[in-house]
Amino acid sequence: MSGDFFTDVPRRIPYAGPDTKEPLSYAVYDPARIVLGKRLEDQLRIAVCLWHSFNWPGSDVFGVGTFDRPWLAPGVDVATATRTKIDAAFEFIDKLGVPFFTFHDRDVAPEGATYSETRTNLDASVSQIEAHMARTKARLLWGTANLFSHPRYAAGAATNPDPEVFAYAAAQVKTMLEVTHRLKGANYVLWGGREGYETLLNTDLAREETQLARFLTLVAEHKQRIGFTGALLIEPKPQEPTKHQYDYDVATVVGFLQRHGLANEYRLNLEVNHATLAGHSFHHEVANAIALGFFGSVDVNRGDYQNGWDTDQFPNSVDELTLALHEVLTAGGFTTGGFNFDTKLRRQSVSRADLFHAHIAGIDTLARALLAAADMVEGGTLAVPRKERYADWSKELGSAILGGSLTLADLERRVAAGEIDPRPRSGQQELLEGAVNRRIWAVDRSRERETEKAGGSDGQPSRAPRAPTTKS
Repeated sequence: MSGDFFTDVPRRIPYAGPDTKEPLSYAVYDPARIVLGKRLEDQLRIAVCLWHSFNWPGSDVFGVGTFDRPWLAPGVDVATATRTKIDAAFEFIDKLGVPFFTFHDRDVAPEGATYSETRTNLDASVSQIEAHMARTKARLLWGTANLFSHPRYAAGAATNPDPEVFAYAAAQVKTMLEVTHRLKGANYVLWGGREGYETLLNTDLAREETQLARFLTLVAEHKQRIGFTGALLIEPKPQEPTKHQYDYDVATVVGFLQRHGLANEYRLNLEVNHATLAGHSFHHEVANAIALGFFGSVDVNRGDYQNGWDTDQFPNSVDELTLALHEVLTAGGFTTGGFNFDTKLRRQSVSRADLFHAHIAGIDTLARALLAAADMVEGGTLAVPRKERYADWSKELGSAILGGSLTLADLERRVAAGEIDPRPRSGQQELLEGAVNRRIWAVDRSRERETEKAGGSDGQPSRAPRAPTTKS
């Protein structure tokens, strides 16, 4: 298992423009391109995740792994396998040319016979990661602890009926939070993989909520104790592997944090496929998190419309991502967060190069969605009609209602006197849907060609002329 792992990809993936026929190149993702005052790579802040791409063999509930991952083969020396896996991961990150990566503790270090041995394994891997970070300049978007794979967590971690499991999970998070701090991570994520229930017949809901709140409080306290300045993020998911997860969606998590005095300590890491599992659009979850002041970061992927589970496929819809990115850009963009590719190859995608093809296509999809969203922000495609729709709330009646100077009795008198007699107004949904599509279509080719003429394809920062802004 020595030498380069991705020998079919001899160099860093270049930006080649929209007319490229080279599959191992970016058609849209030009990292240096300036979009709304920032480099495109700084707007998207893309990360590669180590678990699906390097720690998953391509198995499912009906079959064993199909992927060519030598470090996962039975009988391979564990220490050698771990070092090789990390080397391969950073070869991939470097050749893909993205700025960030993410990982669980167990992605890079196996459990030992004792907790002390486990810590030693992790320390060795972290030292190796530090060396790769210095060489490649890759940064850690976020770290996290795997509190769901080991049998000890079958009944949950923080919500487990056994306090010793709670204590073990706390030790594991303490260690990984400190590792994230050591690697200068921008965030730390908590995903409650089994923090939920499979049946209410043996579940005390109130007790488990109290335990979870205490766990999150301990994590926030330790963050302050060690001086970690990154954000703490919680990742919502409605179900799977449990019947019901306590972090069901944005609204559920925000309510939980507010109930337990943790609203100032945590923000949210939103996943596209988790949003759709909860019965929401991803656009909704992003908009809701922003409206409530809890937006943090994104695990970008998608589900399959015909499957009712978390398939973690690579993103491929510019239309769906444009609306979510419009909300992100309108709110000022990412601060500590970014787009983490929490994505799986399909089990038949067994070529090593398939990992590149999948990420390139997903990254180009994100980049084009960003360009379309930026065009909508600049042109006020949605902001202007939204403002006009609520304009009357800034006038006399609306201001008086919100200001508290009118009672129910006051309003009833004015209605009874005939002063207030509202008529329905058009919500213009179809008009706005058409306007969004026109902006997506307009940016589809014109911006790219104008950028090439302006010199953007040489990798130098440039400001492309805006696409035509004819109002729809």
